[in-house]
Amino acid sequence: MATEIRVPTLGESVSEATIGKWFKKPGDAVKADEPLVELETDKVTLEVNAPAAGVLGEIVAKEGDTVGVSALLGMISAGGAGAAPAAKAEEKKADTAIAQASGKAGETTTAAAEAKSGAVAGDSEIKPATKAGDSGPAVSRLAAESGVDPSTVNASGKDGRVTKGDMLAAIATGPAVASAAPATPVQVRAPSPVDDASREERVKMTKLRQTIARRLKEAQSNAAMLTTFNEVDMTNVMALRNQYKDVFEKKHGVKLGFMGFFVKACVQALKEIPAVNAEIDGTDIIYKNYYHIGVAVGTEKGLVVPVVRDADQLSIAGVEKKIGEFGKKARDGALKIEEMQGGTFTISNGGVYGSLMSTPILNAPQSAILGMHKIQERPVVVAGKIEIRPMMYLAVSYDHRIIDGKEAVTFLVRIKEGLEDPARLVLDL
Repeated sequence: MATEIRVPTLGESVSEATIGKWFKKPGDAVKADEPLVELETDKVTLEVNAPAAGVLGEIVAKEGDTVGVSALLGMISAGGAGAAPAAKAEEKKADTAIAQASGKAGETTTAAAEAKSGAVAGDSEIKPATKAGDSGPAVSRLAAESGVDPSTVNASGKDGRVTKGDMLAAIATGPAVASAAPATPVQVRAPSPVDDASREERVKMTKLRQTIARRLKEAQSNAAMLTTFNEVDMTNVMALRNQYKDVFEKKHGVKLGFMGFFVKACVQALKEIPAVNAEIDGTDIIYKNYYHIGVAVGTEKGLVVPVVRDADQLSIAGVEKKIGEFGKKARDGALKIEEMQGGTFTISNGGVYGSLMSTPILNAPQSAILGMHKIQERPVVVAGKIEIRPMMYLAVSYDHRIIDGKEAVTFLVRIKEGLEDPARLVLDL
């Protein structure tokens, strides 16, 4: 008896994934719940575990393939016959392709035949159906499975009804209405010289990286983005951290870093300048009386932004614990989609990579983002004297449509004041 390996539910608003890596080869023995394959979505990377113990048969979905929810990935056979389910897997693959109306010759022929039949019956005018139910159960079923709205399909049936053939043709080629939309221009790369082409390597972008690229470009295009800068003297924060880091770790089980201080400083500044914690929705501004702080974490596969929810209700220790948990999950590829949704403000720390200055891009639909940078000892003037101090540049990129310059500068100054005098964070001043 063979067991199917299928794509699990991927999460809210995620309908497809890319096969990242198979951990087993056909013929390898597998244990129940053992990771078999890695799936990459536009939001998170997840593993599919073996539904049963046995031997991995044929792999239906290869690395790099795009698959939908419930799609067949492979088969697990009981015992040692690893190749036994090959025929069945192929049959399942064919059935899946047919069910999705992928434009096979037989389906195209059926669509053409039914369309022709409708024309012969006397339909001289092609009309759209307003409801899936107007055209019978077959059309309704195809509409539910494919997501194609029958009202957007050219109808060839009697009284302007959509036939099964019309739906199959629309699923294969796309609705006629959609073809009228202007096509998005595609940048065509100029061919490389012959001597260089042989030394190039072309690798397909992961779903996550594609999504990051698209959203960053959308943020630049949609927002009136500006950036303001300031610097903070980290002397007092560093002294406080050095004084209490050992006892802090002993009591709370987590190291005392700088992010806890920055999150608390941001929360206090957001309370004073609520526009920074708001977002634009059409012609409305939504002011959020809660503080979900996104913390950008770099991984090998791209940037992820887990969210520390209700950061205003957490102590510095609580913030550090949450960030530590997210960091481990990010490295293990175990972050859940819901843990990266709903942020109201984002903190990005380019300083861990050595960045001295940057202009971070908004994490839409948020209206602002804080960029932290490298702590660098520099000569500064203090009380008329030149002293060497550990300084950090801070940058706030903001949407000028909702946040004016005064608010952005004041927000950044409040963060500076909280960090240079950490007692303000403890006393909530």
